[in-house]
Amino acid sequence: MIESESGLVLEATGVEKAYRGGDGSLIRVLDGVDLTIARGEMVAVVGASGAGKSTFLHVLGALDRPDVGEVKLLGHSTRTAGDEVLAELRSRTVGFVFQFHHLLKEFSALENVMMPLWIANLPRAEARERAEALLDRVGLSARRHHRPSELSGGEQQRTAVARALAANPPLVLADEPSGNLDHHNAERLHDLFAELTAEFAVALVVVTHNRSLAARASRVLHLEDGRLRPVSASERGV
Repeated sequence: MIESESGLVLEATGVEKAYRGGDGSLIRVLDGVDLTIARGEMVAVVGASGAGKSTFLHVLGALDRPDVGEVKLLGHSTRTAGDEVLAELRSRTVGFVFQFHHLLKEFSALENVMMPLWIANLPRAEARERAEALLDRVGLSARRHHRPSELSGGEQQRTAVARALAANPPLVLADEPSGNLDHHNAERLHDLFAELTAEFAVALVVVTHNRSLAARASRVLHLEDGRLRPVSASERGV
């Protein structure tokens, strides 16, 4: 993977995004948002429901394009790239973890983690070795042959984390990843995110309402009225 000349994984500059409401009015979700993030950083984005946090994550991860402004992944603009180029950039650069794990129910945990590697045409033996190592790292080696329905909620989400890391992306985006977990499993997942950010030197942007998860981040940003502002240590209770 070629790193950007700036050394940054993600650069968002002047990002704007708006939608038409049911009455035809323009709803501005993002209004001149800037963000840069390097490898090894964990950034939490907080804010009220409906503030546009998921939209922001989709724009950062090239699932959607900004109306105005620019997002660069490893120095490559997502706004000007064609659809095929954008899909290739996204698959090589970004791992996603969502509130609902989106595991393929007919496949085992191991096969789910191997899936991005199969798509990338990695040899089967190499893909299996990589997937087994990741499942071992997230504490699921003994459960690798179980299907999602045979796994607990916490195990399913840890499988999703392993899958997000499978292709060794420099950026991982997580949208309310512990929103459906009980306290014990949520805390285990939060610890795992903090550990893996440093261990794999990934840049992690996590949207969350969970104070415990946000407390583990190196930076916390509050999204309100389309704008991002840093949350101070005193506001975080640190």
